[in-house]
Amino acid sequence: MKQRPLTPTMSLLWLGLPLSFIFAIALLLSISPNDYWWYVRLGGDIARQGAIPTADAYTYTHAGEPMVYHSWLSAVLFWGLRQAGGNTLTSLARGVLLLAFYTLIWKTCRLAGAGPKLAALLTLLAAMAGSNNWAMRPQLFSYPLFGLTLLSLQQWRRGKDVWLWLLPPIVALWVNLHGAFALPFLLVGAAIVGGGGNRKALLLALGGMLLASLLNPRGAGAWGYVLKLLTDPSSQQLGAEWKSPTTDSWQGKLFFMWLLLFPALVAFSAFSRQSPALSLSNGSAVSGQRSAVSGQAQKTRDKGRLTFTEWLWFLGFGWMAVSGLRYGIWFLAILAPLSASLLAKTAVGRFFDRRNSTGIPVMNAAIFALLLLMPLALLPGVRESWWDEAPPQLSENTPVAATDWLAQRPDLPGQLWADLAYSVYLIDALPERPVWIDTRFELFPPEQWEQYVEISEAAPGWDNALAQEGVNLLMLDTQREPRLVKAAEQSAGWDEVYRDERAVIFVYA
Repeated sequence: MKQRPLTPTMSLLWLGLPLSFIFAIALLLSISPNDYWWYVRLGGDIARQGAIPTADAYTYTHAGEPMVYHSWLSAVLFWGLRQAGGNTLTSLARGVLLLAFYTLIWKTCRLAGAGPKLAALLTLLAAMAGSNNWAMRPQLFSYPLFGLTLLSLQQWRRGKDVWLWLLPPIVALWVNLHGAFALPFLLVGAAIVGGGGNRKALLLALGGMLLASLLNPRGAGAWGYVLKLLTDPSSQQLGAEWKSPTTDSWQGKLFFMWLLLFPALVAFSAFSRQSPALSLSNGSAVSGQRSAVSGQAQKTRDKGRLTFTEWLWFLGFGWMAVSGLRYGIWFLAILAPLSASLLAKTAVGRFFDRRNSTGIPVMNAAIFALLLLMPLALLPGVRESWWDEAPPQLSENTPVAATDWLAQRPDLPGQLWADLAYSVYLIDALPERPVWIDTRFELFPPEQWEQYVEISEAAPGWDNALAQEGVNLLMLDTQREPRLVKAAEQSAGWDEVYRDERAVIFVYA
């Protein structure tokens, strides 16, 4: 399918439809604790101190111990966004990052041969299946960089080597934002092995990427951080994002449905291109693409098969995706253009894009702008003005009221033990009270995590364990720690001093 420049044609409108939906969902999402709040605190510390902290200052259990803050630039950005515009600007930034990511995925699908409608559908499917990875965390900044890497490699396979020189700057930025900076090396490594373009140019770009990965405060130590994180027992055993995906969520169902249907899609594509009734009758369309894509890769594609490089991407990132939830969004970004290349010249592809009128350019641009502007009414701080039952700006497990109550009572004695999500929020909202544990999994040994689980479930000896730690305050989530709440209520040593719809605070008498 002949590619056209992105001008205000109907193609722009088909791009605008999924983007408008994605933008709306992103703006509606509440900000959940996860890692977000301690990153905000870290960003503020970096801004005030003019240096990246090298020791823990957020807990009393590991205060002063060495701590590596790899994603320091993300922390500064989160803090800056919060200082400049609170929840409103922070949520807008998330939406814009996701818009950029999925625009790049749509463009990559187009380069893979899909028309604007099919590309829009595949982009929307990838977005919905990966929406459980849209939390307010540093990987948000990684998504557009991954999309741009994919697009650059797609252009390289079309003979446009100049796109490869985007890769070193991408890595230089990425290595300071998030540990996923290693992913473009996997993509490029597979492309070098699988071929499909100028390998010499790609090897030169890879050398530039390796040098660029050293442009961070720890130099080659950034690679050591990634290796340690991938092998850290606490992260692997207890982090929800490291666990394999399941079909418990609708995103998981959509992910596995697409994955299981993919072999059938490969077979259908091959059959369609061999069948005279289903294949393209216009040979000029095929010959036109041959001039844009390297010869061997195009011959493989013309036969309805994925190239060797594409299979390496599919198998490598697919294995990662079924191994851990955190990898699903990367795999989906690859699965969409792979599906596009398989469907493009089948009856399905022709059905979706059988009519591609240009429309009126000015009107197209106006409607596209409107599609992206309408979701702004859903921004936190805006939606409350017209929506009586608007979703909360912060998730329900963010203990705002309980923290405010505790902040007004600095005289309450002793150390604090809090629910894990509550602890993340407390790090930023109440810095004068260090926490017992938080979501920086690599900082805490497995034994402490086991003890956290035992205490939260009110296992025998929970009160003695707290006493040994000098804990005199409990801030519990009534939904996440119902057994511990009940045990504290029945204990003669603990007095309830605060309760709201979700949080409860106990003081040791």
